Parts: sequence; C-alpha cells; structure tokens
Amino acid sequence: MKPAKRIHAILTPAELPALRPADLADTLCVVFDVLRATSTFVTALQHGAKKIIPVCEISEALAERQKDPQVLLAGERDGVKIGPSLTGGITFDLGNSPREFVPEVVRDRIIISTTTNGTRALGACRPAQMVLAGAFLNLGATARFILAQPAERILLVCAGTGSQTALEDVLGAGALARRLLEQQEFALTDAAALALRAGELTGHELVEALCNTDNGKRLRSQSDLRIDVPFCAQTDVFDLVAGLSDDGLIWLR
Repeated sequence: MKPAKRIHAILTPAELPALRPADLADTLCVVFDVLRATSTFVTALQHGAKKIIPVCEISEALAERQKDPQVLLAGERDGVKIGPSLTGGITFDLGNSPREFVPEVVRDRIIISTTTNGTRALGACRPAQMVLAGAFLNLGATARFILAQPAERILLVCAGTGSQTALEDVLGAGALARRLLEQQEFALTDAAALALRAGELTGHELVEALCNTDNGKRLRSQSDLRIDVPFCAQTDVFDLVAGLSDDGLIWLR
C-alpha cells in the first residue's frame, strides 16, 4: 500500500536556515505571513499586479529600481513603510498593508517587495519543487490547487515575526492542513499536528484570534493599520493561487 502524502510544518523562522535544497526537491512549500506579507501579495495579484518580486534586503529592492524605474517599491521594517532614513533618501511607494494595493495603483505593475520575515521565508523555500504564498484570503483556492499536485511532501512554512513564532501564521497553516485532510489522506508530522490543533481550538472566531496575537495587537494600536487585521482574517474571498516563478510571485490560475 502506498504511504500517504506527508504534511510537515515549520512553526518558527529559526528553522528556516536548516532547509537544504536536497530536502526540498520533492516538496511543495506554502509560506504564511498572514499579518501581513502573504495577505498583501495575494491582494496585489487579485487587483491586477503583473508580478511581485520578493527580495530580502532593502539594497536589493533599490537595485531593482535602478534597473527599472517603473517598478513599484513596497515593504516594511518593524511594520512601518520603508522611508528615507533606511534608503538614503528614497521613500518606498507602498508599505505592507494589503489595503494600499488597490487596482488603480498596482494593475499591470511589477512590485519589488522586502519585508521583515515574509520575503525571507519565500527566499528560503526557493529550491522547492513549488512555492506558494498562503493566506486566509485565498485558502480554499490554495487547498484545491495542492490536492491536484503530485508532490509527496507538503511543507507549511510560518514566516513568524523577527525570530519568533507568529500565532496567526500557525493558524493559517493549521487551517490549510484541515482543508487538505477533508479531501485526502495525509500523514502529519508533530509540527503540522500542532498547527492543526491550534486552528481547531480557535474555532470560528478568527478575527478575535488574530486581534489577540502579538502582531494583531501591534497593528490595532495604530489607527491607520488596525483595519488590516479583520481584512487579513477574511477567508476564501480571492479565488487565486499565488506561486513563485523564476522571476517572482505570479497568479498561477
């Protein structure tokens, strides 16, 4: 009897440096940075962005702007849009709030993004067979897409905050694991089982759960960002799959 496909989870960014290309060869990775990078990326694609190029460092984003002045620069450090003090005089066009990425701003544009954790997590997963950006916003579409793929190993990557676990990412990973298990048999590692259990304990009170995370509390303390939390808690509002191609995140279908 053929063994069930496996779901594993990385619950803390401290685990990312241990990822080796050989370990990812047969792996489909789904990166969650619910508050807010992956939620922002799927929103940008839904609203017509041509692609999003995730980079780790501010200097990389500035170098891309030098090559193409038409690209939009987006990103944050410590949750705040990147400004002149970090760039030597340039203010980024966009921060990391999904509500900024409206159609009239991003349609048909290439976006270069650097965030504290999300873009680094995507970069760490690049050697994988496939890399997806996961969020509650596109949870159902992502689950359906994964079920149609041949990958034997699914790795749910929680981008976290700084070096710490971010509960909202664990809840996202757990919610996706539940969707997959509803349709197909999978073997879960302990880390994936923990994420699944965390999601079950949260139940249907997702907005409240996200509001009570460390990142949720930080965002809600800022009048211009507090609405990001309920926005990112919306589930299945976008029927799109965000996948990492050789040159950036694109809408796969």
